[in-house]
Amino acid sequence: MAQKDQLDRETFSCVICLDLPKDPVTIPCGHSYCMSCIKSHWDGEDERKIYSCPQCREAFTPRPVLKKNTMLAALVEQLKKTGLQAAPADHCYAGPEDVACDVCTGRKLKAFKSCLQCLMSYCENHLQSHFESTKLKKHKLVEPLKRLQENICSRHDEVMKIFCHTDKKCICYLCTMEDHKGHDTVPAAAERTERQRELEVSRLNIQKRIQDREKDVKLLQQEVEAVSRSADKAVEDSEKIFTQLIRLLQKRSSDVKQQIRSQQETEVSGVKELQEKLQQEITELKRKDAELKQLSHTEDHNQFLHNYPSVSQRSEPTDSSSINIRPLRYFEDVTAAVSELRDKLQDILRDKWTNTSLTETEVDVLLSEPEPKTRAEFLRYSREITLDPNTANTKLLLSEGNRKVEWTRQRQSYSRHTDRFTDYLQVLSRESLTGRCYWEVEWRGGVDVAVAYNTVAYKNISRAGTESQFGHNDKSWSLGCSTDRYEFWFNNIKTPVSGPGSSRVGVYLDHRAGILSFYSVSKTMTLLRRVQTTFTQPLYAGLRVYGWFVGSTAELC
Repeated sequence: MAQKDQLDRETFSCVICLDLPKDPVTIPCGHSYCMSCIKSHWDGEDERKIYSCPQCREAFTPRPVLKKNTMLAALVEQLKKTGLQAAPADHCYAGPEDVACDVCTGRKLKAFKSCLQCLMSYCENHLQSHFESTKLKKHKLVEPLKRLQENICSRHDEVMKIFCHTDKKCICYLCTMEDHKGHDTVPAAAERTERQRELEVSRLNIQKRIQDREKDVKLLQQEVEAVSRSADKAVEDSEKIFTQLIRLLQKRSSDVKQQIRSQQETEVSGVKELQEKLQQEITELKRKDAELKQLSHTEDHNQFLHNYPSVSQRSEPTDSSSINIRPLRYFEDVTAAVSELRDKLQDILRDKWTNTSLTETEVDVLLSEPEPKTRAEFLRYSREITLDPNTANTKLLLSEGNRKVEWTRQRQSYSRHTDRFTDYLQVLSRESLTGRCYWEVEWRGGVDVAVAYNTVAYKNISRAGTESQFGHNDKSWSLGCSTDRYEFWFNNIKTPVSGPGSSRVGVYLDHRAGILSFYSVSKTMTLLRRVQTTFTQPLYAGLRVYGWFVGSTAELC
């Protein structure tokens, strides 16, 4: 009986309001509607002067005159008396986020499908005509779409089925004869197929990157464990050695332990930082893959092509080439240093206490950062450097807090010192340079921007004679700067250097990697000379002004 009631309701209901018809009328094609429903529907078609049936889409011109269907009205009244009238459930009605049926009047039902030919969305009841009519069966039905009108050419009111490569947009066939005449055009479906292939390639690349990053994360986890094991062993060995030194070395034992742990924390922190970065990239890649997957399932060609440029942009991958898994010898040098200290303790205590520190034992960094490329990246390693008056030639005047040097005819009243340059107008920095350092020199006239060894124990450069000049020995590297040229000097060999003229030179030192680079600094940075070697001791910045250039100055910025 329930099935019969449902059949009666579907048979006699108006397909526009989905209720029993009020003042039912029958139009020329034979379908019946509420008089108010069909009038509202046709009122919306007044501009085109073509009036269609909401069910079979048959068109009529002129607008048919509506007359009441008395027989249907009688049947409706009888149905009302038997209590068969029913409204759709609330969950069937379209909400703010749903696609509504374009045919329903009053409170609209949710759309079940959208038609790319009719450019309308239909609920299940109003969609029946697309299954019954021979013409409508050929229409392309897709999941409900909100912005169907975007597929209509605003100029010609035609469906846009063509993609213009020249202007990168979808157009209708009339556009190809006017504004896009002579342009490179293809069917939108064909363009979608090509872009779909590219999308799949992008997904494969992303999935490969995800796999690579997951492998990198595992390697980094192994590094964390290896650093921790090595650090634990170093602490254990150091404690055994220091117990032999009783009270005098108990404090020293505690210091070394603390420094090892600090170094361990630094190393592990660096590894975990990159590990977290790679994990974030994996998450982002998975999100990107999900977006591409969702886009690949979009059935509407135009929406696919509209969204494709923004979704398909590739993000730059994190450079993991710097991940370097080294043999497990992170803290063995510390143990060796402590053992040597134990053996020589008596001699050291007779003279003076030597401040043996973990900072003297360089532990290789697990993850070498890439060399800077922009000035902002270089400035991360900037060092505030001052000049040492004990090394300055007596005809050099230091100013600006010992950061600026200039030649003067008047001899300066510096005290006597063995580190002073006597034959050349040179000066070295007070600070020693290790690790990664960057500094800039503003110059005028003619100067040498240099880097040199300055430790007596390592037979530093001479303070007098030709071999004391920066770049004329194997213990210093010098870039000569003048108004018309650059020259690089090392071990008394001159090499001409080409590059844009600039009053500022940048110097980058990576002591551990053995890299020394000189740059011309203006709006951009231009590499003038790069040295790759091995540095055996701390370095010092050096400046030399040319006496034959009047007004030559150099200032550490």
